[in-house]
Amino acid sequence: MSGLHVGIIMDGNGRWARAQGRPRWRGHLAGVDSVRDVVRGAPEIGITTLTLYAFSSDNWKRPPGEVGRLFWLLREYCQRERNELVESGVRVTHVGRRDRIPQSALAELDRTLKATARGHRLHLQLAIDYGSRWALTEAARAISRHVASGDLRPEEISLDLLDRAVAGEVPNPDLIVRTAGEQRLSDFLLWESAYAELYFTDALWPDFRREDLALAVSEFQRRERRFGAVTAPAEAPQPTVVG
Repeated sequence: MSGLHVGIIMDGNGRWARAQGRPRWRGHLAGVDSVRDVVRGAPEIGITTLTLYAFSSDNWKRPPGEVGRLFWLLREYCQRERNELVESGVRVTHVGRRDRIPQSALAELDRTLKATARGHRLHLQLAIDYGSRWALTEAARAISRHVASGDLRPEEISLDLLDRAVAGEVPNPDLIVRTAGEQRLSDFLLWESAYAELYFTDALWPDFRREDLALAVSEFQRRERRFGAVTAPAEAPQPTVVG
């Protein structure tokens, strides 16, 4: 199967670090290795769009020191991986708020977005300072402005219009993967995941590798996606008439 969009909720860095007797930031650092390996392996198993939940809007509630480390890691990842991303044909985009990202991290992120803009092998979408309810609110505001200006009539608002306002041109995810045993979406791609398959694994994110992603995709491929329809029953065999 080709052309898959997979979203990953990368969870378990803190628990991994605690199990190792290390500070939480070491778990985030180890998680970068998982990001690198998964990005390298995704195109090999038919994934063309990969969305990583890197920093949620709720993560601002964490201690300032941990938040600072996370954005330092973002800056370092962009600096160190940029050339490989370009050479590998990976196009990086960002979804989420920009105004609260520290300037040094935002500058490196923007350099990476620009440098990889022509990538065609994999679309890597980084969800940073992102929350699905925020995205839905922004979409509602944008549509409301068009209605207020007279460019759009209320009766012209459709599901397709809302879909474009929320997700742009990015296809809806086929599969959502969450690590570390938690079984919730945590405000990640809620609108877009209406018909996505969900896959939960006990593996902590720093232990997750491309082989684990391949297992998730293999499980996905065995599932029957009906999109609300009913599978037609197989026709009963006709009796053989002996004359």
